[in-house]
Amino acid sequence: MRNLTLKQFKTVQAIVSHGKIVNAAKVLGLSPPAVTIQLRQVEEEFQLALFDRTSDGMRPTAAGLAFVEAAQAIEERLRLLEDDMDAIKGVRTGSLRLGVVSTAKYFAPRLMAGFMKEHPDIDMRLAIGNRAETIDRLKNHDIDIALMGRPPKEVSVRASVFGDHPLVIIAPPEHKLVSARDISKERIAEEHFLIREPGSGTRISLEIFLSDVPGRIDDLGVEMGSNETIKQAVMAGLGIAFISAHTIAAETEAGRLVILDVAGMPIRRQWFSVMRTDHVISPAMATFNDFLMRKGATYLPLFGKLYPHAEADEAAPTRQARTPARRLK
Repeated sequence: MRNLTLKQFKTVQAIVSHGKIVNAAKVLGLSPPAVTIQLRQVEEEFQLALFDRTSDGMRPTAAGLAFVEAAQAIEERLRLLEDDMDAIKGVRTGSLRLGVVSTAKYFAPRLMAGFMKEHPDIDMRLAIGNRAETIDRLKNHDIDIALMGRPPKEVSVRASVFGDHPLVIIAPPEHKLVSARDISKERIAEEHFLIREPGSGTRISLEIFLSDVPGRIDDLGVEMGSNETIKQAVMAGLGIAFISAHTIAAETEAGRLVILDVAGMPIRRQWFSVMRTDHVISPAMATFNDFLMRKGATYLPLFGKLYPHAEADEAAPTRQARTPARRLK
């Protein structure tokens, strides 16, 4: 394997990404025969086929996928090496690829702005997606750190808590249950829910909450693709929703949405900073994670009024609780 070159790693990555040798050749600025030679050399080195040649294009074999995983790790390590060299030279620069689940987009830009104000020379990129997409980005080494409600089990990660994440049930102001107090789980389960897609963190939490109501999670509700769509649908009177309190601060303050007083609510989850255990922690990653542990909770929407009536408001927390977490060194 000592005969392998970075050019060969990039060649195989390009074939996987673009499906055909001719397409990979265009991206790499090479001729198709040159790309074929590079691929043949790698396959001869391992005595394994990296691709199945099909009429639809090149499909990576198990060996091909393993090779691409190694290529991504090498590419990541070279980028970190550049950051390390800058740190040794005393240059306060670096790069950070941040991935956040869609619910976190309501505070991630402010959090990034606060961090970049303290560290203006660190280049940051933001990727927003649902939980499954964010986990895939972690798997594929496409992001350095992810912000999400629950650490994934699909990939080995180190996770640190940086703030509380309350989940509530919302309704339009004219809903018949707005004035009700201590609504039981069985009563709220009779309502028509608007829900996120399977795999969404909030949907999983709702399924857990309603799991002891016979037959309820078999027909949970109408699926919608984003929190924004769900909020608009609730305001239009199409149903109620179980949602992150961090996504509805503006609408509740304006009186367009109301939080129902459901027994056992709000459900308090936590926000985590997540990174792969096999990812070498760069200076930029360590600096950002330290910032999260110190100040991350202050960028979460302050949401004290978690109940619709004053007496309940007096009993509700008035600020985000901070949970201690170990800092990365």
